Amino acid sequence: MGEQTHTLLRRFHRDARLFLVTTFVAGAALSLYWIDFNLYLSSLGLSTATIGVVSTIASVAGAAAAFPASAASDRFGRRTIIASGIVIGLVALAGLLLTEALPLIVFFAALWAIGQQSLQVVQAPFLTEHSDPEHRNELFAVQFAIQNVTNVAAAVLGGIGAAAIAGFVGLDPSGPGTYRVILVIMVVLLAASLASVALLTDDRPRVVAGPRLVTIGEPAAFPPDPRRSRAWLGIVVRDRGRLARLVFPGFLISIGAGQVIPFLNVFIQGKFGLDLASLNAVFAFTSLGTVMAILAQPALARRFGQIASVVIVQAASIPFLVVLGFSPVLWMVVLAMAVRSSLMNASNPVFLAFAMEHVTPAERATLSAATSVLWQTGWVIGGTWYAVLQALLGFDGGYTVNFVTIITLYMIATGLYWVWFGRSKPRALAARLVT
Repeated sequence: MGEQTHTLLRRFHRDARLFLVTTFVAGAALSLYWIDFNLYLSSLGLSTATIGVVSTIASVAGAAAAFPASAASDRFGRRTIIASGIVIGLVALAGLLLTEALPLIVFFAALWAIGQQSLQVVQAPFLTEHSDPEHRNELFAVQFAIQNVTNVAAAVLGGIGAAAIAGFVGLDPSGPGTYRVILVIMVVLLAASLASVALLTDDRPRVVAGPRLVTIGEPAAFPPDPRRSRAWLGIVVRDRGRLARLVFPGFLISIGAGQVIPFLNVFIQGKFGLDLASLNAVFAFTSLGTVMAILAQPALARRFGQIASVVIVQAASIPFLVVLGFSPVLWMVVLAMAVRSSLMNASNPVFLAFAMEHVTPAERATLSAATSVLWQTGWVIGGTWYAVLQALLGFDGGYTVNFVTIITLYMIATGLYWVWFGRSKPRALAARLVT
């Protein structure tokens, strides 16, 4: 298995391999933020409704940054935007470490979302432009798997390490001081990730020549498509209907996910009363299962086709959502969360590669930005719905409605994937679109 993995990695382009390193290091910081930030806010005494508002505002800020980051990456190069996103994240973490004032927490949480969004928007175009079509499913799958490996490492080491440091210096294990230790760890990780970004090839348009781009894979539209200067916000879309079909099912999924997934830590802790180390261990277990499912997904795609494999795993995840939301038994909830996360997330890299092959090189950053904006918008809607339900129905009633909603939306989105793309042949279509 190790030799096969090494052989596969050697097939990837140099910059793709370097970006996988960036994914590992920076991803650990992103994982810690996702797992522990809401708990940090809770330790400061903020209500669940207020935490939902903070999450919603941050999602709005991230969505607003997506298209500007997309256009900027076409103008200044992907590497510049990747580095900028990491630096913005560092500034946001520094701010969160220095304040407990709610307005400033909201501001720096929004700034963090802007930095993370800038990094996320560029990932898919960057990987597509630094990979060969025959290896693209595997590259996207490895990148997603690395993200989930870092979830495991961050959850285990972050939780145990922070608790140990807090105990050594006499901090309350459930108090904000322990979570500030985690924020410091995140700062170190993000700073380290800049080293791998510095090694990436400079891809600014004025530096990179067209023939050189051709040698490293399917190139970006450098110099930019001449129509781009006349487009609003630098957006290039040749087929609006195709773009809408590619992003709308994900939008439905994001609405469902946005009202549950960011608050699963609060749900598990509130329902079963787990401490920090135990809670992080639960999320580590969840991420470990996701890694195995993601790595297996390309083989499933080769056997059944990209879209059929996506539909199979997403449909299989829905019964586990039911168990996750309504079982009173902790081990069943943990198992259901792990299986659901594994199946749902396993489909992401394959569909993302599929979508990138459905559009021209000039449209890739736009597609990535549109996907990201709608995902953030869905989380805004979901987060707002969560906050309203918590305020009106309380913990148990609110989560009951949340889980019914997410199950319904996941079923609709899975059906749309099959209806719209079940018979597609993406690579043949992409070849025609490039000309």
